[in-house]
Amino acid sequence: MIEVFIQVVIFIAGALLGSFFNVCIYRLPIQESIIIPPSHCPNCKTRIKIWENIPILSYIILKGKCRSCEVKIPLRYLIVEILTPVLFLLLWHTYGYSYEFGIYLLFISILIIITFIDFEHQLILNIITYPMFFIGLLINFLKGTFFNSLIAGLIGGGIIFLIVVISPFIFKKEGMGGGDFKLAAVIGVFLANGQNTLISLFLASFLGSLVGVTLILLGKKKFGEYIPFGPYLTSGAVIVLFWGKNIMEWCVKRL
Repeated sequence: MIEVFIQVVIFIAGALLGSFFNVCIYRLPIQESIIIPPSHCPNCKTRIKIWENIPILSYIILKGKCRSCEVKIPLRYLIVEILTPVLFLLLWHTYGYSYEFGIYLLFISILIIITFIDFEHQLILNIITYPMFFIGLLINFLKGTFFNSLIAGLIGGGIIFLIVVISPFIFKKEGMGGGDFKLAAVIGVFLANGQNTLISLFLASFLGSLVGVTLILLGKKKFGEYIPFGPYLTSGAVIVLFWGKNIMEWCVKRL
């Protein structure tokens, strides 16, 4: 019963935080305070009442529309409010009662915000990546894994930085943005393991290529058209968080 209660609390907390993450995703790119003004409809500016702001349930009850002006609420709000508690519960099942659980809660929370901002605006904000890089280093300093963290951060950021620098000479255009290598550095710092960082970058490249080719075949994108890479970097990192050890063991057996 205690275990069930803990998981219910984690799910509710995750849903509530997911609602706050939606505020960050909407406001940070337009440089609006995430605290003031209170939650409101972006279209008609009507303040959202408490019962309209219940994660997941309110979206369903309101049928995905603003109560006042009936403008559609982006599906992203519901996705984030579901995705956040689900990932939190996966973290709990993976790390349980450990300091890693708390560290990776912070890490995954930031990855969620970065992912959806990049999807919508093709931006990875310095206001997020710079503090998180140093927070990650500080956490690993306290854990006694500072140098592992720093080296992993340099590996992740360095590889993507090289791609950013080299791609204009090879493809005659920018292949990735500056935010991508900063995000890769943050991922490396938090994973604090060079091998896991490399695996996450490989997975990101694989997923990005797979989605890119699929979109081209479906006619949704043209060849050479820019696709935000941040969401695939974050996806690779999340996969490593949950299944990195299994992936590494599989690779070792195949070598």
